[in-house]
Amino acid sequence: MPIKTDVLIIGAGPVGLFQVFELGLLDIKAHVIDALPQVGGQCAELYPEKPIYDIPACPEIGAQELIDKLLLQIAPFNAAFHLKQMVTSVDRQEDSRFLVKTSKNNQFDCAAIIIAAGLGPFQPRRLRIPDADQYEGSQINYKVGDKSAYAGKNLAILGGGDSALDWVLELAETTAHISLIHRREEYRAQPASVKKMQALVAEGKVTEYHGNVAAVEITDNKLSALDVRCNKGDQKSVAADSVLVFWGLSPNLGPIADWGLEIERRQLPVDTEKFQTSEAGIFAVGDINTYPGKKKLILSGFHEAALAAFAIKSYLEPGKRVNLQYTTTSSLMHERLGLKK
Repeated sequence: MPIKTDVLIIGAGPVGLFQVFELGLLDIKAHVIDALPQVGGQCAELYPEKPIYDIPACPEIGAQELIDKLLLQIAPFNAAFHLKQMVTSVDRQEDSRFLVKTSKNNQFDCAAIIIAAGLGPFQPRRLRIPDADQYEGSQINYKVGDKSAYAGKNLAILGGGDSALDWVLELAETTAHISLIHRREEYRAQPASVKKMQALVAEGKVTEYHGNVAAVEITDNKLSALDVRCNKGDQKSVAADSVLVFWGLSPNLGPIADWGLEIERRQLPVDTEKFQTSEAGIFAVGDINTYPGKKKLILSGFHEAALAAFAIKSYLEPGKRVNLQYTTTSSLMHERLGLKK
């Protein structure tokens, strides 16, 4: 039998988790589906130790720490998580509810759907050169799990965006040396980060290479260096005990593209009152949606989740007034949050 719920949330990243909270305050029950083996989305999968600086009231918070705190915040609402599976089909039933099926043969009967799938199913862009794949997960990685693992290492970081330079700055003091390899001299990272990186170059803690990795060098069955073809025509052997690749993600809407929703540049257009897609009852929050003035920030997604929750309450109970109540003073909110009187 299908699992019956008020709302099915697709995506367990920070915005999807906060959506559970906003729905819970309005007494709306939710189940959550995610393709990854753990909750947290990109924060947990790609940069769990990366500091985030633009979450209100948190001058600095680690990405995994943010996820842990969101899980603590939504605990009173007992949302059920269904991980390591993707939604394969969405069908409108005669009673206007949705029947949703997943790759694990689970079925859900829900009144509304919220897509909080970030960039959609994603994979890091990989280092595709001969023999590199056998070192993935050991010496070649696409995220930083335990940053202490790089202490004293000759570390090669590939990329020129914010993630690459953030980790150059974060790890420069603990590694033996960092080689930053980027395909061109111009960087996509924040100018302040580029300036700090160049100061580390001047100090001798970082070496810049502008070109492409052509091959890996193997010594005693271990990766020992990268061959870099520099843009000026010369070739360098760059010592590397460990390699971090930050070439971004390959986003893909996956099955979402087949659900009959309006799509604009691999994103879902929504209105900014309800955050509803082109299909009534299907809403989208976070990086997967688009609207005039859209900013892909976690805090923007939190705002969208709050407004979407009120819109869904009205959708579930048409004609009934939805009152705004404050968690600071409302006894009903306190009851739903499980606070002691």
